[in-house]
Amino acid sequence: MDLQRIGALIRDIPDFPKKGILFKDIFPLFQDPIAVEMVITHIVNHINTTIDKKVDVIVGLDARGFLFGPLVAMRLGAAFAPVRKAGKLPGEVTQVAYVKEYGTDVFEMQQDSVKPGQNVVIVDDLIATGGSAAGAQQLVEKLGGNVLEFIFLIELEFLKGKDVLNAPIYSMIKA
Repeated sequence: MDLQRIGALIRDIPDFPKKGILFKDIFPLFQDPIAVEMVITHIVNHINTTIDKKVDVIVGLDARGFLFGPLVAMRLGAAFAPVRKAGKLPGEVTQVAYVKEYGTDVFEMQQDSVKPGQNVVIVDDLIATGGSAAGAQQLVEKLGGNVLEFIFLIELEFLKGKDVLNAPIYSMIKA
């Protein structure tokens, strides 16, 4: 795994979406199919070698977790379930409010997307304060699922987001 190659494709955008935020833009990564393959393969290998239970569902967070989650789920033979911002999913939903680095928001999941007792891995591109990941965990647990681990492409260590999560985390790049 060439983390340098992947890291070089992630660019910093200052003052986005608000002044004082240094945004990690992962979209240049998707201009390099080999780098995307490296990320997905790395995540799948991590899950297969460190998680000793069958993963039933990969949950991806709105919106950049949607880029990795379905590919990982497909490789594992698992289901994929999206966590979306309020009002974006049809049908019956469960929701939670959460605090993020630059404000508050509401997440929702369809009520039948995780079944009681299913093992879940939550995937997102980045962990900052951990608020959105914690919100996703609350949703999974409300639906009766068991969060085995969180997986992030990037961890902003100085914000200590992993401290608010109640499951192990794995991040590929620490910034």
